[in-house]
Amino acid sequence: MADDLKYGYKGAEPTQSFGSNTGVFDPADINNLVKDDKWTNYGQLELIETQTVTSGQVMDFTSIQESTYNVHFLAIQGIGGGAEVSSTHTKIRFFVNGTLRTGNVYQYAYQYNWANGTNGENKSTTSTNIPSGTEVFDNANDAAGSYVYLYNLGDSAKYSFATYQGVQTVLGVQRGYFGSGVLTQENTVDGIRLYSANSIDYISLQASLYGIRYS
Repeated sequence: MADDLKYGYKGAEPTQSFGSNTGVFDPADINNLVKDDKWTNYGQLELIETQTVTSGQVMDFTSIQESTYNVHFLAIQGIGGGAEVSSTHTKIRFFVNGTLRTGNVYQYAYQYNWANGTNGENKSTTSTNIPSGTEVFDNANDAAGSYVYLYNLGDSAKYSFATYQGVQTVLGVQRGYFGSGVLTQENTVDGIRLYSANSIDYISLQASLYGIRYS
């Protein structure tokens, strides 16, 4: 961009910030503002962290930037790879002020539909976790994935909610899940744990946590 026409202005450059952009912008201007975290693009996904577990049962996100984002997005995928047919459901728990909430302080409800005609629902008002919609088997041909929206984690005056959808292929049968959950406490959540509810080591579990900017 020309030095004397930065952001469409001659002379003094106007102050730019997310939510307040001034000027006439060419593509180079926009790229520079995005790089400087000053370009307004509401609803954009911003990667916080990606983790992978290939031998273990727990994945913790402890720097979730809850003061920056009021909505988080979690993408999860798992892949089978063994000979034995044993499964593990991936569950969610929250950290509050660095302490993991493990008591009967969660509620959830979800529905499931399988390609073989099986369907139904599951629910609890006294759960120790929130499901994520991801179930991973040890069969080499099996795979699973889900996405989870998380709301109000950084708001100490509100409950923390989750909504999720997931799909799995288990022993050749497609399965689908959708549901929601809540931590029934008005607390600031500053961490997220994914864990194997059946105490089975993951063969491969990958999860990426995003913040949704100014959602």
